[in-house]
Amino acid sequence: MKILMVCLGNICRSPLAEGIMKTKVPENFVVDSAGTISLHEGEYPDKRAVKTAANHHVDISKQKSRPIRRTDFETFDKIYCMDIDVFEDVISKAKNEKERQKISLFLETLGDHENAEVPDPYWGDMKDFEEVFQLLDKGCDAIKNQILT
Repeated sequence: MKILMVCLGNICRSPLAEGIMKTKVPENFVVDSAGTISLHEGEYPDKRAVKTAANHHVDISKQKSRPIRRTDFETFDKIYCMDIDVFEDVISKAKNEKERQKISLFLETLGDHENAEVPDPYWGDMKDFEEVFQLLDKGCDAIKNQILT
């Protein structure tokens, strides 16, 4: 199974989701993350994201931001988007229905389709990063339960 987590800049939410998911699935799973923009390409995750993850024994410090690539639609089995804008951007890049079927909103896995956006903590503080971590942790548990059963 190959899973891709996608947010806007790939420095806050999707690196956290990648790191959390890697702790929940077997080692033969591939988990990666990307952004819909290339503004932060090659950069490490936001320091606050790194610290929040480390507080939960998840190491994301060596991840590097990258934009989503055309080949991602062929490589990955599941593509999880952190919010509606990211979802719409990723869907618009899919070339066919098979690729579109791989894409979903991350928090829809929890069954709450009305509050299915992971808030972007970038403009917030450490409390916001912790809240996002907790949401992502719950979502990763739900994804794990769906794909491992």
